[in-house]
Amino acid sequence: MALFSFLYSFRYADSLMVVGISICTAFLCEAISWLLIYRTSTYKSLRSSIDKASKKLDSMKSTSVSSASKKPSSSSSSASLSSSSSSRAKKMDRVETSLKDATRDLSLSKFKSGAVVAAVLFVVFGLLNSLFEGRIVAKLPFAPIPLVLKMSHRGLPGTDPTDCSMVFLYFLCSISIRTNLQKYLGFAPPRGAAGAGLFPMPDPKTS
Repeated sequence: MALFSFLYSFRYADSLMVVGISICTAFLCEAISWLLIYRTSTYKSLRSSIDKASKKLDSMKSTSVSSASKKPSSSSSSASLSSSSSSRAKKMDRVETSLKDATRDLSLSKFKSGAVVAAVLFVVFGLLNSLFEGRIVAKLPFAPIPLVLKMSHRGLPGTDPTDCSMVFLYFLCSISIRTNLQKYLGFAPPRGAAGAGLFPMPDPKTS
């Protein structure tokens, strides 16, 4: 209680409290993820497989581009180049398939920690909502567009569009703080898995 009283003495006490709780929550969520996922041999093996497959695929693509830029001097060399390109394309397809499979398995392995993290976030959000319901926690430097205004002014009295609710500030903090924390701790998704998940984008080759 003494800590809360001390924080409330500041002008931006509400803002600092929301940001501080967001930081603590981000560390707690990453600690849970490390305990359930990041330290396991399965995760380390899948991450290593994704990194290796991604690097191999990049190398094969660069080799393919450099080979395609070379003009054959005869029909025999043209046939040889065509056969080499076909073989290289098949190898690339196998590597891409391996990369997609490893990425899918990595996403599935995160379900266990994801459920626990979601529960923690739900409890923290409920606590913050009860503490700051109907209170202005910050002032925006601009009037947001109507779509954003619905969230930034949610549950607040008055019509000032620059008033910021706890929901909006907590949402911004949760995205920025945890993303940067993952990068700092080395827990960010592997480069080859970026944008992938349980519902990856369709392969243009198959369309």
